[in-house]
Amino acid sequence: MTHDHDLVLRPTAAQISTALNPPPGRNGGDLVVETLAGLGATTVFGLPGQHALGMFDALRRSALRYIGLRVENNAGFAADAYGRITGEAAPLLLSTGPGALTSLAALQEAAAASAPVLAISSQIPTAGLGGGRHGYLHELPDQSASFRGVVKSVHTVRTQSQIPSAIAAAWQSALTAPHGPVWVEIPQDVLLSETSLPVVTAMDATPDDLVPRPELTAVAADLLSRAARPAIIAGGGVVRSDASGKLLQLAEKLDAPVVTTFGGKGAFPWTHPLSLQSWLEDRHTTDFLEDADVLLVVGSGLGELSSNYHTFKPRGRVIQVEADLGKLESNHPALGIHADARLALQALLETVEDRTDESAPERVRELLAKVADRIASQELSLEQDVLASVRRALPAGSPSCWDMTILAYWAWSAFDPHGANTMHSAQGAGGLGYGFPAALGAAAADPTRPVLAVSGDGGALYSIAELATARQYDLPVTWLIVDDGGYGILREYMTDAFGQATATELTRPDYVALAESFGVPGVRTTPETLEEDLAKALATPGPSVVVLPAVLRMFAPTHLG
Repeated sequence: MTHDHDLVLRPTAAQISTALNPPPGRNGGDLVVETLAGLGATTVFGLPGQHALGMFDALRRSALRYIGLRVENNAGFAADAYGRITGEAAPLLLSTGPGALTSLAALQEAAAASAPVLAISSQIPTAGLGGGRHGYLHELPDQSASFRGVVKSVHTVRTQSQIPSAIAAAWQSALTAPHGPVWVEIPQDVLLSETSLPVVTAMDATPDDLVPRPELTAVAADLLSRAARPAIIAGGGVVRSDASGKLLQLAEKLDAPVVTTFGGKGAFPWTHPLSLQSWLEDRHTTDFLEDADVLLVVGSGLGELSSNYHTFKPRGRVIQVEADLGKLESNHPALGIHADARLALQALLETVEDRTDESAPERVRELLAKVADRIASQELSLEQDVLASVRRALPAGSPSCWDMTILAYWAWSAFDPHGANTMHSAQGAGGLGYGFPAALGAAAADPTRPVLAVSGDGGALYSIAELATARQYDLPVTWLIVDDGGYGILREYMTDAFGQATATELTRPDYVALAESFGVPGVRTTPETLEEDLAKALATPGPSVVVLPAVLRMFAPTHLG
């Protein structure tokens, strides 16, 4: 009897010949890039460094496209957006010590947003591993320890023969639900040493399926079928698993209203009669969700922002589908289903019974009207007009990448992304500097569409050096910088809390002149001319900068009273 696991792929004559006669001049770095190419990678991001030169030298002997950024953290943000948009593991090549550590904030965002980033770092020479404190340049007692609390998995290589398997295991980890960043580190001498190993071919790192338990989906389907007022919260897991189509089918089958979290923007059509949109920081929405007798939460841990700062207290039965085991029932008791969102929604579609609720669209309209009235009472027409101008200027289907800035906080709740997986922000970990480098990664993923980046002047200063990257690779990114002279949201928070703000005001450059010094066209606009200027910039090939001097305000929170 022959078992499946006994079958071995037989090499072709050409493969045998290549294996027996590998091309000369290869080193450990070649094994890295050959493995990446064999796994299906086409683009890599990163920065060179002394210990990592073996990898970067090997790039010139490969067909991989390299996008080099100016700061490791920005390279991580670019890889993050590339991974979100393509669904592929985005390789990020880094050097040891300071270079590696500078990527930590970006990897935290990738972990929070479930973005598949494959970080490959060099290490000090093999003789220095183990914390012996030999005084090598960039030496850390245990470099990988700095990453274990951030990434999904850590893989330390000690010999060249370990390189393909370690990278394949990391690739599989990054793409198994929940997606996320992974860490591989390879000593300098292993990367630099000449290798006689065959060229890496036929790599296989198929992600594991995270299948729901059928007895749990059967119970969930029964609860939803018999519910009087079902509702759905759709999180980033729906977007990451490409399950928005199945979510739409289930919502229509149940006549269940759907709200998307900020990480789940675009998971449900914005103008659909059952769409509650994304107004999660609103007490009216919180009340609506609390009133549901059965609440299906898909791909969300119901964290701080998704729960209106933990003021959400569901009164009905909660069903939570979550691929991250640690988030399952972490905030609310639920029928917890540990599964990939796509597979769980498919199981529910196959077992749930149709229900009709003609009142659902009317209840959705009433809720959105209450939200609109609340915002209208606060004299925030400037903010709404600016956001509407951005929406009209941005072509449908074009990605947008948002930094941590007041206009982005408005966009989380009020922006129609025009489709799934088109709006990306740093709301997972909340670090500054995400918008522009992420947009560069998005443009690398699909250069046929213009990409919009949105930053405040504070966040812009984190990534201003990447104007050189945008120009060098001629990436079609338009960067909207809302210049309010400081850290606007912190100014607002501190003024509300203490009566005055401290450490929030910034001396900043002339952003138009600065952009032009990089060879990037820039324009200063006004709220009245924003739509025209932004649309023109987006329609012009290559990078551009649009600067909007404006002081925007947030809508009043509803969780404090």
